[in-house]
Amino acid sequence: MKQSLPSSSSLRSVPAGLTWTSLLSVAGSLAAQTPTPAPQPKPAGEVTDLPEVVVSAETDKVYKPERLQTQKYTVPLRDVPQTITVVPKSVIQERGATSLRDVLRNVPGISIQAGEGGVPAGDNMSIRGFSARTDMFVDGIRDFGGYTRDPFNMEQVEVAKGPSSANAGRGSTGGSVNMVSKSPKLQPGYQIEAGAGTDSYFRNTLDLNQPLGEHTALRLNTLYHNADTPGRGEATEERFGLAASLAFGLETDTRFTLSYFHMEQEAMPDYGIPWVPGRSTTAGVTTTYLNGLGSYINQAPPVSYENYYGLLARDYERTRTDIVTAQFEHDFSDKVKITNTFRVGRTVRDSVITAPRFLDVQAGANITYDGTITRQLQSRDQTDSIIADQINLTAKFETGFLKHDLVAGGEFVYETSKNYGRAGTAAPTTNIYNPNPNQPYLGRIGRTGAYTDAESLSLSAYAFDTIHIGDQWEVSGGLRYDRFTTKYKSVTAAGVATNLGRTDEMLSWRAGVVYKPRENGSIYAAYGTSFNPSAEGLTLSTTANAANNISIDPEQSNTIEFGTKWDLLDERLQLTAALFRTTKTNARTEDVLVNDIIVLDGEQRVQGIEFGFAGNITDKWRVFGGYAYLQSEILYSKTAAEINRPVNNTPEHTGNLWTVYDLPHGFQIGFGMQYIGTRFNGNSISSREAPAYVLFDALLGYEVNKNFSLRLNVNNLTDEEYIDRLGGGHFVPGNGRLVMLTATYKF
Repeated sequence: MKQSLPSSSSLRSVPAGLTWTSLLSVAGSLAAQTPTPAPQPKPAGEVTDLPEVVVSAETDKVYKPERLQTQKYTVPLRDVPQTITVVPKSVIQERGATSLRDVLRNVPGISIQAGEGGVPAGDNMSIRGFSARTDMFVDGIRDFGGYTRDPFNMEQVEVAKGPSSANAGRGSTGGSVNMVSKSPKLQPGYQIEAGAGTDSYFRNTLDLNQPLGEHTALRLNTLYHNADTPGRGEATEERFGLAASLAFGLETDTRFTLSYFHMEQEAMPDYGIPWVPGRSTTAGVTTTYLNGLGSYINQAPPVSYENYYGLLARDYERTRTDIVTAQFEHDFSDKVKITNTFRVGRTVRDSVITAPRFLDVQAGANITYDGTITRQLQSRDQTDSIIADQINLTAKFETGFLKHDLVAGGEFVYETSKNYGRAGTAAPTTNIYNPNPNQPYLGRIGRTGAYTDAESLSLSAYAFDTIHIGDQWEVSGGLRYDRFTTKYKSVTAAGVATNLGRTDEMLSWRAGVVYKPRENGSIYAAYGTSFNPSAEGLTLSTTANAANNISIDPEQSNTIEFGTKWDLLDERLQLTAALFRTTKTNARTEDVLVNDIIVLDGEQRVQGIEFGFAGNITDKWRVFGGYAYLQSEILYSKTAAEINRPVNNTPEHTGNLWTVYDLPHGFQIGFGMQYIGTRFNGNSISSREAPAYVLFDALLGYEVNKNFSLRLNVNNLTDEEYIDRLGGGHFVPGNGRLVMLTATYKF
């Protein structure tokens, strides 16, 4: 039995991008509404206060956002004592990004993971060497569901590096990702984009902002996306999205915004290519390889990266996400403000995915691989939900010669996750060299009666203060208390239930000192902590060697960072540099001498240096990019062979560049590059390595007039074959070359 989601035919019945004609009609009708009556003249001698005018046109700072969306950072980005990369809307649009993964390729120190081991497919990544699967936020509130996020409604994406549970709560060892939604403005603006390209690529978005009164406005964003995956044959995706926000009281002391976000996707999913298995470590058991696979042990097999091992007659992926948010803001004065944000959200995932694995074709003492591939069933019949409320009070005041920016608040977050077990008739096997995704599947997949049901309640209280000491010094600090309670129920197919529960209470803190030798620059030192509870992913277990063992206390991490940030060239270009060290002081490790139980005796460290740049070099030349060097090491483990090995999925070198130059007569050219160094996969004692790779992208744009422009993007210009996402027994090759032509109309 499957979850009730729109069928493939119903989603495909959406008009191709909500056709140009209908979009223009909608925008025109809104623009033609009765204008707001003109204000009545005031008595003679009375001063008229003019509203603040916010210019939304393109400026020479489109690559350099000045502030962060979250209210927990009260100072300009230049003065925040932490490495934070902000990917603005202009970069997202120019690069033709169609997923959060595309957006994050503009951020150094991030490597992409595949969903496996209890984690659903979707957006999975490591930041500075540590998993950030549960460290994604939308407008400052955790976004837990397993789905592919699309940037059609994103104003900017903020990536904060290093442990920061004081800001984000549980997790955030390597950092966190905050997606900032587009919001209503009082200035009208309408934009339609339609793109087509190779690999059946078609994408259409609408961004409409319509004032409805003197202090009221509506923002509407829509999406239709349909494309094959370049270089991956049968893998496809189709998405439809809608985001609507209605704001009241704009530019007044009291504001209220109600928003709704909806996105659904249907896809033919892709678990990629299996690693060639290692030799048996069991005494008396030998491993035999045929067809030349022996020379590729623990490596990628010698096959085309276009090989697709899924089964078209069985596999599918359907997701649906709905989020409703209400935000209330009130300014008591120009120095005191309160904000309350309430959210209800749900993500439904219904997927059957093939996990390709080498099949042992000979029973007995010998393990024999002859290139036969079995198609393991990976099923998700899961619903995740969230109810959250966050309140923040911000205040600016003085105590003597000290100036304070204070933020105090708290969060209530209730999350649930229910996943039904399913089983089905075995799928036909295939061959590693010549897979056949078109084989028939006559079996049936259904629920077994087994399921897991989890609920968690997070309660937190926090306070942050930035103290300005004269014009050159700032001292900041923050303290957060979290109480994280999880109840977990596991039911077998026979109806036997196991109920587990755990509560963790933690204090997290961060502190920083900033010295400003000049107004346009800062030098800082900072320290922060984080914690990772066993039930971080809303699962618990009584299995001794399970990472989510119920008896294990949270892991704890800390970071120390020294850095500098400078705004140059009339503050149009920002340069940043940071030296950091993150240490997980009590990492989970398996004690092989004591029944393989998990204990908190490990220690891991990631240290390095990071550089960043964003902004304009000249009026016509803008750049965005960075470089990160990560030296990772397992300092101690109960498994001796792991000691001194690198941390899993942590490349030493990562770098990215995006640059655009505006030519005469309305033309522009752009160039992009991304480099990811060698990464280890799976167990750190394994010799599996994902080789380094470098990708190049190009842009050619032409502005026909002030309303209409064209953009030609070529991603992966050299059609490089590379390993993108890493899973335990498989890897997913990266996208091949993609050519996209996009037309943008603004009015």
